[in-house]
Amino acid sequence: MATPLKDLYSPAFYQQFGNVMSQVLESFDYQKFRKRIFDQDWETKELKDRMNHTALVLHDFLPQPYPEATQKIIAIIDRLEAAGITENSLEFMFFPAYIEHFGRADFETSVNAMERITQFTSCEFAVRPFYLNYPKQMLAQTMKWAKHSDHRVRRLASEGCRPRLPWAMAIPYLKKDPSPILPILKLLKDDPAEWVRRSVANNLNDVSKDHPEIIISLAKEWIGRNPHLDWVIKHGSRTLLKQGNAEIMRLFGFGSVEDIGLQDFNILTPQLSIGSDLRFEFQLENKSELDQQLRLEYGIYYLRANGSLSRKVFKISEKTYAGLSIQKIERKQSFRIITTRRFYPGEHWVSLIINGQEMDKKAFTLVNT
Repeated sequence: MATPLKDLYSPAFYQQFGNVMSQVLESFDYQKFRKRIFDQDWETKELKDRMNHTALVLHDFLPQPYPEATQKIIAIIDRLEAAGITENSLEFMFFPAYIEHFGRADFETSVNAMERITQFTSCEFAVRPFYLNYPKQMLAQTMKWAKHSDHRVRRLASEGCRPRLPWAMAIPYLKKDPSPILPILKLLKDDPAEWVRRSVANNLNDVSKDHPEIIISLAKEWIGRNPHLDWVIKHGSRTLLKQGNAEIMRLFGFGSVEDIGLQDFNILTPQLSIGSDLRFEFQLENKSELDQQLRLEYGIYYLRANGSLSRKVFKISEKTYAGLSIQKIERKQSFRIITTRRFYPGEHWVSLIINGQEMDKKAFTLVNT
């Protein structure tokens, strides 16, 4: 069984961190720090709770005022890196959390600190309140970050201003009008770092959910320039592709399906228990003599608590099917219990989707184990 992520915050981790703290803070009392960390509520805290708790405890051991505290944090990071603890350390997300909790009133100090901290552990969540409190200054700072020599800072420029960053504070004005972030994305779309380009694609995908016309326009303008940018456009259009947007489908070569047929669509598990797999099969026929580029997907219509259905689309393949060919395809979809979805017994549906067009669907029944 996998170890819960929250257990990254272990006694061994804090011992290692305390050793570095002792090198930077002369009066640091590790035993007192450890006692404050492992308080009576520790076992009930999940990952993010433990991260925020560590930031709050750390505050009481750092010098004040706030600018001096950030200097000590940077000194600690320097020591951690010297000890071989390098970038992207999830455990150290409490450093950005510290900035988020205590730095909102000091814009200059905070953005300077985040520029350094994000090169060790990402500040994509901590930067969000600053877009709300200092919209003009933050967008200007983001453009500066987009030109930074370090790819981790350039990624922060894109990732931090995503209108719909998962698990993060919302930025309503950027969801309503994403035009201020488009110059940033245009600057970073050809970035040499794949990590940055992926962030640009994710940002574009966020924008597409509220303003599809913007992404369609950019896709038409950018497509065909180079393979890296084509990937950015396509990954940034993935929601529109799943929605079957006709313009995006055509742009990527997924055209008419009038010569495509489906045969022998069968639900192999017409009744299944929660915890098992739905299994289905069908045959795909290309009736044309010409090869056809097809995006093949299926949709699961999940039953909700209120009796309505909610469709989620899953990709099967995206490839060229030979002319006058028939191919048998089998798939399964898990209904094992997960934390991100609750399953309800009753009638569900599975549909087959080709180039964004739903071709057929059949019902199946989910029952309690």
